[in-house]
Amino acid sequence: MVLRQQGYSVALVEKGTHPRFAIGESSTPFSNLLLEKLAVNFGLPILNSFSEWGRWQREMPQISAGLKRGFSFFHHEPGITSVRERSKQLLVAASPNDVVADTHWYRPEFDEFLVKTAQENGVIYFDSSIIQSCRHIKGSWTVSIARYGAVLNLSAGFIIDASGSNSFLANMFHIPNRRFEFMPQTCAVYAHFQNVHRFDQSSGFNSNLPYPPDDAALHHVFRGGWIWVLRFNNGITSAGAALEDWLATELNDSSEDAENTWKRLLQRFPAIQAQFKQAEAVTPFYFTNQLSFRRSEVAGESWAMLPSAAGFVDPLLSTGFPLTLLGIYRLGKVFQEKGPHLRKGDLTEYQAKTFAEMDTAADLISALYFTMGSPEKFNLLALVYFAAMSFTETAWRLKKEELASSFLLAGDLNFSAGLKHLCNRARSGSAITPNDISSVIENYDIAGLGDWSRNNYYDVRLSDLFEARHKLGATTNDLIILFEKLGLESHLLRA
Repeated sequence: MVLRQQGYSVALVEKGTHPRFAIGESSTPFSNLLLEKLAVNFGLPILNSFSEWGRWQREMPQISAGLKRGFSFFHHEPGITSVRERSKQLLVAASPNDVVADTHWYRPEFDEFLVKTAQENGVIYFDSSIIQSCRHIKGSWTVSIARYGAVLNLSAGFIIDASGSNSFLANMFHIPNRRFEFMPQTCAVYAHFQNVHRFDQSSGFNSNLPYPPDDAALHHVFRGGWIWVLRFNNGITSAGAALEDWLATELNDSSEDAENTWKRLLQRFPAIQAQFKQAEAVTPFYFTNQLSFRRSEVAGESWAMLPSAAGFVDPLLSTGFPLTLLGIYRLGKVFQEKGPHLRKGDLTEYQAKTFAEMDTAADLISALYFTMGSPEKFNLLALVYFAAMSFTETAWRLKKEELASSFLLAGDLNFSAGLKHLCNRARSGSAITPNDISSVIENYDIAGLGDWSRNNYYDVRLSDLFEARHKLGATTNDLIILFEKLGLESHLLRA
């Protein structure tokens, strides 16, 4: 749609059909901001309808979604029935209320809507298609596809690979994969369910929670992996587990299926098992043998991969959507500025940023895997992500993108050095203290994350940003304008 708005003729070639099941469902504040940027910069106002929960429910209620107020983490040990201790919890709000909250995307309906909207915008769509050959001759691509018994030949000046781990261009060009340096080998088992109990209705939860923990991305964390629980407003809940290979091997053998892996995992953790006591799977159980992958190239002469085809780390911090939306945003700008005759050199920065951001995310997520059996370390280290992303989102909203031009502040040398030091300490088993975290996030913390009196419960307070406005070079009036634009109560700052 971005390219159609620029006047290009676009063909979308799809192996399957819609609607269909897809994994990758949880958005973030920065993802929503990028949807807004795409909507404004490229004349696609329909995308704005999905940029926050309240607007989605007003403008697109026919498309199922889930309310995501933040990130909820609960740490479990085998056989233990309670996670009441605050030390075993981390709740980080991403919005002050439901109206401006983030969302989970129910992909069968959401993806189908996007495809139909693309066609309405003039994109030529070929589903149920198999690419038989793809040749680049004299600056032009010829793509032969088999569809419903016929062979079609398409000509194109540029190809974008928007697939995932089984990238067509990576296979065609024999682009080798490279492992993320420290990321453990992980696999995943997942499905959609109905009748999943709300975890926050269990007894013993504190009454001063910053938001209902289930109205969020709910993470159950344990040594060797974690479980996600994402609730949609159509009665369906997405749930699955990302597991280190050693744990998956303990749970299963080659003769058993994904459903048994899931059931055996739940048996280890009674508090999680209780949440799924009456749950029924409404899809097959899926198993992904290897979650993380990284290409060694992202772009070349007349071709490029979206970040989703260039690599993937893990669903832990919901990094997939923002990285891919950043890729779409950047490629759209390159086409806007360079026109139809792009060369490999025009995409050098795109490739460098894609890899730098992906590698930074992998560095942090791998360190979090090393601390999954140590709640205090995990909770402290996770705050670095929230500091970086809240700073980035606010900088962009204040039109100060130069302060945070890369995901996870990958382009900021001071922050990156501090993050790398923390991750190395975590992976080595060294202690991580609140002072260690403060030393890295102090100049970027605009959300009160270094206020240790909050004891792992972080709500959104506009006063935090007001007091930290100098870190963004913002004035009180800048914030009042921003809050009023977002529909927040800026009169509190006037007082």
